[in-house]
Amino acid sequence: MIESQLKKLDLELPAPPPLGGIYHPVVITGNMLYVSGQAPRRTDGSLITGVVGKDLSMEEAKAAARQTGLTMLATIRSQIGDLDRIKRLIKTLGMVNCEQGFTNQPQVINGFSELWVELLGEENGKGARSAVGMILPGNIAVEIEAIFELH
Repeated sequence: MIESQLKKLDLELPAPPPLGGIYHPVVITGNMLYVSGQAPRRTDGSLITGVVGKDLSMEEAKAAARQTGLTMLATIRSQIGDLDRIKRLIKTLGMVNCEQGFTNQPQVINGFSELWVELLGEENGKGARSAVGMILPGNIAVEIEAIFELH
């Protein structure tokens, strides 16, 4: 379903990112897939950076969260092959690089969540979620990690 939806929506995945530390990009245990934190990587390999509310608008940050979803798809595909093995999104942790006083982290992470609903539908594309603000490595706009159930 995901592979056909990507084509239907004319979405292009970036190259999977290189490792940024000592970790596995994904871990599978049983039928659960855990994905390490992903950054918003454009198809040219560059990262979307900046502090939301200072360098980036809410709309730009939401677009960065959506791009992070595409980066995550690239990472998953590089690790397990077929994206159609993903049954449903279980849990998302969205981290937003934002100014003190910025309180719209959930609206930013909606960019990621909306992508998954487009790919898997309302029931399987919507999971439990947290959205928080913090300082992120390399000044990336957002970082998102997720847990999926596999077929």
